[in-house]
Amino acid sequence: MKICIVSDSHDHRDLLNAAVGEAKTLGAEAVVHCGDIVAPSTLRTLRRHGLPVHAIHGNNTGDLYHLSRLGHEPGGFVRYYGQDADIELGNRRVFVVHYPHYAHAMACTGDWDIVCCGHDHVAEVKSVANLKGGHTTLVNPGTVGGVGAAATYVLADLEALSFAIREVRGD
Repeated sequence: MKICIVSDSHDHRDLLNAAVGEAKTLGAEAVVHCGDIVAPSTLRTLRRHGLPVHAIHGNNTGDLYHLSRLGHEPGGFVRYYGQDADIELGNRRVFVVHYPHYAHAMACTGDWDIVCCGHDHVAEVKSVANLKGGHTTLVNPGTVGGVGAAATYVLADLEALSFAIREVRGD
């Protein structure tokens, strides 16, 4: 299973849509958003791609009430978890949180295969030694909104545990 990992869209809908659209053409079957969505209507624009969206809020929270309601709409495509998420995708345990220091700590536990974060707008994929004697992949897709850095996302192949940082080509 391939997934599109994004963060820090900050309501830059065109760039978010471009990233998800490209990822879908490359085989992505789901989207993970690591926070700083701001307006819930930003996620509504992703409906056109027909992919499930797993989202947390980050520190630029915007309208949490409507974000929560979006996650509870009948037939909805958005699964909203609040400040962090423990999900399973493609037979992999994935933890999602906005802050890199929190993500690093969670990766160190060895309880997840992949830990995803955002916040600092720095795209990076690294292997973190964990307490169980293995390694956990820590993924920060940077800022899909292009805020203070190039607009980027990560295309992840969960079966192969491979991760590609990709620059977003806006319209």
